[in-house]
Amino acid sequence: MYRLGLILLVSMLLAACGAPTQNGGANRQALEARFGEERIRLSDGTRLPLRRWLPAQPSPQAVVLALHGFNDYSRAFQGLGHYLAERGIASYAYDQRGFGETASRGLWAGGPRMIDDARAVLLRLRQRYPDTPVYLLGESMGGAVALSAAAEGELPADGLVLLAPAVWARQTMPWYQRTALWVAARVAPEWRPSGKGLGRVASDNTEMLRGLGRDPLVIKKTRIEAVEGLANLMDRALAASPALPLPTLILYGARDDIVPRQATCRMLRSLPGREAVAWRFAYYQAGYHMLTRDLQGERVMGDIVAWLQDPQAALPSGEEATGNWAVSVCGMAV
Repeated sequence: MYRLGLILLVSMLLAACGAPTQNGGANRQALEARFGEERIRLSDGTRLPLRRWLPAQPSPQAVVLALHGFNDYSRAFQGLGHYLAERGIASYAYDQRGFGETASRGLWAGGPRMIDDARAVLLRLRQRYPDTPVYLLGESMGGAVALSAAAEGELPADGLVLLAPAVWARQTMPWYQRTALWVAARVAPEWRPSGKGLGRVASDNTEMLRGLGRDPLVIKKTRIEAVEGLANLMDRALAASPALPLPTLILYGARDDIVPRQATCRMLRSLPGREAVAWRFAYYQAGYHMLTRDLQGERVMGDIVAWLQDPQAALPSGEEATGNWAVSVCGMAV
């Protein structure tokens, strides 16, 4: 049962697309970021590969910093980046430590370090665009980083966009999954299960998924100790939910096989009242985990653009969960 529970856990975490953990939580200090043409240089010497998608006009309507998911990298936002640029919105994305083309590829940097990186890069964007709204967008693991960063201290952003945020905290897992992960991370930390063959579907866009399978920069197998690090980050993100301080657009698919609905509902029930913080929730009936890369991805991207341009505007997809949304989405009243 322990092994089955762990395989199920890992398959759900890895289906969207390891190694030893770095001591990213110790000796934290404020970082500074400098932008080069192809990389961001942080004040601790780390260089993070950078992608940017800029509109034709010199002054964008808004600026987005996008954080990718577990085992993915900044190219995940290529479609969204072009879509935003065509509509006057600039977007930036970098390979987070331990992923993509970073020197520490395969090493789990630690949630605190990833949060500090996002804060430093976001501050640099705020300095570069002082008169333009700046938003932090996170997909899956990136959503956990964004949510944690916003709740744990003043963030130089005007709002958040959370795409299927990874909030599958231990308190929402069955006991046997929690136990199996704890045991395996200590007994066999180098074990690298792939989770293949267990029927988890990250998207209905089969061609895109095949492309990820061929992409050498997408990590296919991750050591269990890195999965435990992700679980720690998800714990942190869910715990941060009650302290959400910024206007936020949360997007989630009814067919998400990666982040369970009960975990998302736990996060939604934990958020501050909407009279205190203007958060909104879109629930896509045909949506999977990789919402902007699904076959209906343009509907999701259209909602993101509408919200970035006017956080009070109606979402063009018509899939915002309003009224008695908690019953229709979560099966219970808040």
